[in-house]
Amino acid sequence: MSDRKVSRRRSNRQRTRWAVVCAGLAVSLTVGLQGAAAASGTPVPPRPPGRILAVPAALAGGLVHPDASPAGANDWSCRPTRRHPRPVVLLHGSAANAYNNWSMLSPWLKRQGYCVFAPNYGGAPGSPFKATGPIPESARQVAGYVDRVLKATGARQVDLVGHSQGGGPTPRWYLRFEGGTDPAHPKRNKVRSLIALAPSNHGGTVSGIGTLTTKLGLNPTVSAVVGQAWSDQMVGSEMNRKLDRGGDTQPGVRYTVIATRYDEFATPYHNSFLTAGPGATVKNILIQDVCPQDVSEHLSLAYDSNAAQLVSNALDPAHAQPVRCGLSLPVLGG
Repeated sequence: MSDRKVSRRRSNRQRTRWAVVCAGLAVSLTVGLQGAAAASGTPVPPRPPGRILAVPAALAGGLVHPDASPAGANDWSCRPTRRHPRPVVLLHGSAANAYNNWSMLSPWLKRQGYCVFAPNYGGAPGSPFKATGPIPESARQVAGYVDRVLKATGARQVDLVGHSQGGGPTPRWYLRFEGGTDPAHPKRNKVRSLIALAPSNHGGTVSGIGTLTTKLGLNPTVSAVVGQAWSDQMVGSEMNRKLDRGGDTQPGVRYTVIATRYDEFATPYHNSFLTAGPGATVKNILIQDVCPQDVSEHLSLAYDSNAAQLVSNALDPAHAQPVRCGLSLPVLGG
């Protein structure tokens, strides 16, 4: 047996062990917290199924299963209901994948009765780090996927929910340049809503690192290592200038942006917010304005139960529920 095969098997075993350890810690801590609440006699209100250590557990799972679908997603026999007539397409962020980005939100939306779909895009099969390629190419992949969802489900439109790049430039490029909308006839749009968690809508500075690489002319070098999506998402990039030319929105689309004050990637956080153009609506939400004690940052916002309720409310405004603010921590979620 070659050294390469032995090394590969050892690496796979190590990935599996880390996934089991992280998942076990997440379950144990969640059970402990619920038990403490029950012992105190405090009722636990029904909330999205966030749990402490959900993010590390999901990241570990995404390393082991980089091409897998998250629970609840990609049931191609699903048919939309009268209450939820539009399938929900979940778009992961940069250097992430569908499994590690959506292992909380996907099954929760599925239990609410939505047809949920979650593609992997912008990366090679087998790599856990996707959405690293040029954003226009990723947008074309999303366009093909949405067409497939519409054909399979018989729906006329979808709702998009995205995180980071998947809530910002990639779906916006798709809406503007890859057939997601028909500005002359908005009723023909393929997308009704775009709901974004910590989106890099107008580029980010990555807490100053991106500013430094831009000033030093290092973005092409960085992109050669981590992918073109890095350069595309820098403030003032050619991609951003083209995307923002003519306004932030498309007619007939409802936009919801959920940002966090503690974002370390899409910085400054107000770069996430959009301005509504003709025929569009925009709701910009800072999670700390809803839940002041919420300290989720960029990664954990996708595993934040408070943000998940805001997503659900944006998908179905007629049946919106109050956000019952709970604990959500940086990196760990909740």
